[in-house]
Amino acid sequence: MNHLRELDAFMVHLKTEQGASVHTIEAYNRDILNYLIFLEESQRSLESVDFEVYLAHLRTGGRSTRSIARAVSALRSFYRFLLADGKIEKNPLLDIETPRFKAPIPRVLSEDEMKKLLKLPADQKLALRDGAVLELLYATGLRVSELISLKKSDVNLDAGYLVAMGKRAKERIVPIGSYAREMVRMYLEQVKPQGPFLFPGRGGMAATRQSIWKLIRKYGMLLKQGRLYPHMLRHTFATHLLEGGADLRSVQLLLGHEDISTTQIYTHVDRKRLKELHKKYHPRG
Repeated sequence: MNHLRELDAFMVHLKTEQGASVHTIEAYNRDILNYLIFLEESQRSLESVDFEVYLAHLRTGGRSTRSIARAVSALRSFYRFLLADGKIEKNPLLDIETPRFKAPIPRVLSEDEMKKLLKLPADQKLALRDGAVLELLYATGLRVSELISLKKSDVNLDAGYLVAMGKRAKERIVPIGSYAREMVRMYLEQVKPQGPFLFPGRGGMAATRQSIWKLIRKYGMLLKQGRLYPHMLRHTFATHLLEGGADLRSVQLLLGHEDISTTQIYTHVDRKRLKELHKKYHPRG
């Protein structure tokens, strides 16, 4: 197949120069590979393709708007890379608009459900570790990848903050509330985890994503909440902050979103709070 060498070079570029996550690299590789297969089967070149035809091909193939938008984003990056590297002379995607999709409102737990969830580990064998994981996820809104990479030296319980390593190796400081601080302190003092990681797995290495997913799923079943996953705790963290009066920009910084448009999936909460404030304080509310 043509252009596989360019694809491999682009994958290296994403990893080493862009600092893209493994998930992003795999998704981009899959989207671009499908595109190269389409080019070969339709006997088109990178520069002569009618991209609208390819978009129609994706739609008739049953791809969702979100999936198509991601494919367009992957191919935009790929074409920019090829243009900068002198592999092509023109970019056929310049006038192509990214398909717009309506982001679904994220599922979250209510405050009462969250309180019940945080009480559940007390009856479990690994109560302190599990409790510390749940409290920290809810208190900070960390991604699972950020949680498992946390080292004990990244957490300052006395000052009440931790240093998280986000996407593209960007660090951010995140405050830790009193409940999470106390739970983590008890966990460290009584469990005494070995090695540098806060939540080590086998052999003192970082815990795996799968182990945290299993932990969260177990407590979701105990809560009888149905399917509970780590990102739901991140969504709950953000939603409860907004409902409590935080502004969207602050939540963006705490979540580590590079672009506030990513944080805007929570604007339904912000709009609801603004309506309540307007009704409460406006003379004609």
